[in-house]
Amino acid sequence: MLKDLKAFLLRGNVVDLAVGVIIASAFGAIVTSLVNDIITPLILNPALKAAKVERIAELSWNGVGYGSFLSAVINFLVIGTVLFFVIKGIEKAQSLTKKEEAEEAPVGPTELEVLQEIKTLLEKK
Repeated sequence: MLKDLKAFLLRGNVVDLAVGVIIASAFGAIVTSLVNDIITPLILNPALKAAKVERIAELSWNGVGYGSFLSAVINFLVIGTVLFFVIKGIEKAQSLTKKEEAEEAPVGPTELEVLQEIKTLLEKK
């Protein structure tokens, strides 16, 4: 059962799908932050910009939250780097698994040997 689970998790399409979902989520956070913290404050009425003064903890200028945007970008870069190393580890595990399977595979006659055997059987008839 564990062997089947390992085979399922190390399949390429499952890993690719997981990476795609994680990267899309992190990139979505960048886009959301860009719209909410940079673009929207720049196009809003100046009176509404004053309401953003409460968010002084963030790095901001005229209500534009550069700190939130930079945080989303840094999170994306960290997530991408971690996923890169995780994928490298998975690829290494897959290559080791394939190598073990190749070593365990029974060695049978080659195609040439089988053809020669068929030829000798046909010649005997």
